[in-house]
Amino acid sequence: MRRECLTIIGTAHVSEESVNEVKDAIYEQHPEVVAIELDRGRYTKIKQQMMGIEEDNEISVTQIIKENKVSLFLTTTMLGYFQSKIGANLDVAPGSEMIGAIEASEDLGIPIALIDRDIGTTLQRALNKMGFIEKAKFIFGLIGSIFGFGDDEDIDVEELKNPENLDDLMEMFKDEAPSVHEVLVHERDAYLAGKIMHIPQDHVIAVVGAGHKPGIEKYLDNPETLPNLRDLEVIDEKNGIPWAKILLAMIPALFIVIFFLAYFNGINITWNIYEFIVISMIMGFIGSILSGSKLISAIVGGIVAPLTIIHPLLAAGWFSGLCEAKFRKVRQSDIKNLAHIESFRDLWNNNIFRILMVVIGTNLGVSIATLVILPSKVFIPLFMKIFGG
Repeated sequence: MRRECLTIIGTAHVSEESVNEVKDAIYEQHPEVVAIELDRGRYTKIKQQMMGIEEDNEISVTQIIKENKVSLFLTTTMLGYFQSKIGANLDVAPGSEMIGAIEASEDLGIPIALIDRDIGTTLQRALNKMGFIEKAKFIFGLIGSIFGFGDDEDIDVEELKNPENLDDLMEMFKDEAPSVHEVLVHERDAYLAGKIMHIPQDHVIAVVGAGHKPGIEKYLDNPETLPNLRDLEVIDEKNGIPWAKILLAMIPALFIVIFFLAYFNGINITWNIYEFIVISMIMGFIGSILSGSKLISAIVGGIVAPLTIIHPLLAAGWFSGLCEAKFRKVRQSDIKNLAHIESFRDLWNNNIFRILMVVIGTNLGVSIATLVILPSKVFIPLFMKIFGG
């Protein structure tokens, strides 16, 4: 790629004007390659959409939970929800400018280069870098957006392409979630720039989100600052000491220690063990049933609750959620329907939301038992017997 022969078009992903701008540039310039901000997975989905292939495949919630990809799945789903919601309001489908680029390129027989990083890698790197406070802000932001809290002002998508407005938006995003900003913006700027530089043809048109254009140009003008692209494709391990996990692991360990100390001090702990099991099961059951689960899911959540309290790597909500997923099959249409949610009733009828609520509700019930009820009813009295004489 020759820098002087490169045209970078910064688009708004839900803008009709962006679609026309992209098509006009390709038809007028007739480049050797059109580079688009898509990875292989998203490109395949767009091609299916262009061919009128409507898939409504079942999504394996069981596999998602087993592979511990719940956070990744929810993040991907909610990002898709926001983009679809904006697109529906503006009557422009998300990715329309990419479709326009593909259509114009195919019409002229111009090859397409996919220059974006795999979306799963990007989101997983972002999640791994997020701290507890950033995740909390993210969750509350999602809840607020779904239920209509916050600003109700209409969005002028074309104004978002204004460099001054983009700078303000990026600065706000950087202040709110610096780790996510680093992965979603700076890393992808570098990745997109690196992929563009590796295109062997000279005359290239690159179609990217307007927010990435300044960063890409900066890297292209200073190629020595580009990081190794392979390093940007590695899913980083979470940095720092996982204090939250350590504390959560210490709680069941403390429970076991108290039981053993009481036993070796000749204290009859049979009734305390019964209390531990019954309280755990009841709270797991209540948490699940109040979150709207099927009766069998609540029973499963209750049965496994005592074991999951003792085992720090297990969560009762996983089991009740897996059971609920057997009754509520999640399909691609459930994700698409998120864009049309207008009320809590609509949300409640969505299988993704219902299974998530069961997972959260069961875990919340068990957490209340672990942190409040069991210490006051079982372990503190035992502790007093051991050391109070």
